[in-house]
Amino acid sequence: MLRVTATKTKPTLKRNATFDLRAFLDSSGAARRIEKFRRSQRIYSQGDPARGVKYIQTGGVKLSVTNQDGREAVVAILGPGDFFGEGCLAGQPVCMSAATAIVPTSLLFIGKKEMMRALRTEHAFSDLFISHMLTRNIRIEEDLIDQLFDSSEKRLARSLLLLARYEQEDQPHEVIPKVSQEMLAEMIGTTRSRVNFFMNKFRKMGFIKYNGGLQVNTSLLSVVLHD
Repeated sequence: MLRVTATKTKPTLKRNATFDLRAFLDSSGAARRIEKFRRSQRIYSQGDPARGVKYIQTGGVKLSVTNQDGREAVVAILGPGDFFGEGCLAGQPVCMSAATAIVPTSLLFIGKKEMMRALRTEHAFSDLFISHMLTRNIRIEEDLIDQLFDSSEKRLARSLLLLARYEQEDQPHEVIPKVSQEMLAEMIGTTRSRVNFFMNKFRKMGFIKYNGGLQVNTSLLSVVLHD
């Protein structure tokens, strides 16, 4: 198990006079409540009713899907500042994936009706959420291209950089907590042995470092950009 540390993203939108974005995301109420989960605790299962949107305050969440043969695939690893479960806003009656806490995690659950109301009336929150959705859509398209055309080494390098949120902070970066090599293998569609091989290679080249956690340097980007 890789022992790694989460980075925290902060909304960059300005607060207006009538709406405190941070207070909204950190508060609880009749249609908003704080939920806490232990490491490895299931947040919801694939096929559960889709009742609202979740916002990660602290911790990390794994999203996964399981096919009819019982094979599981990890589709995303999320951290503080990320939303998930937004499919309910588009009319999805059930959850299309399962969500599991990978470390002790605190979530803000926002009921569907409350979320729709906030998007209509709270412009700062609406702007933040739209930005999140556009970023998520771009990420999905890039993931598809990555899976179709790139080698497993490039896919691993890109996944580590994305988990470290390389575009947001100065190097060195730190990755979301306790991402195992098995989980990385599921994310990029290869075997654990291949992940172990490339992780050792990245370490020897100075792209990553184990120092009470897994540190990812932006120099790893050279692997992604190399033809």
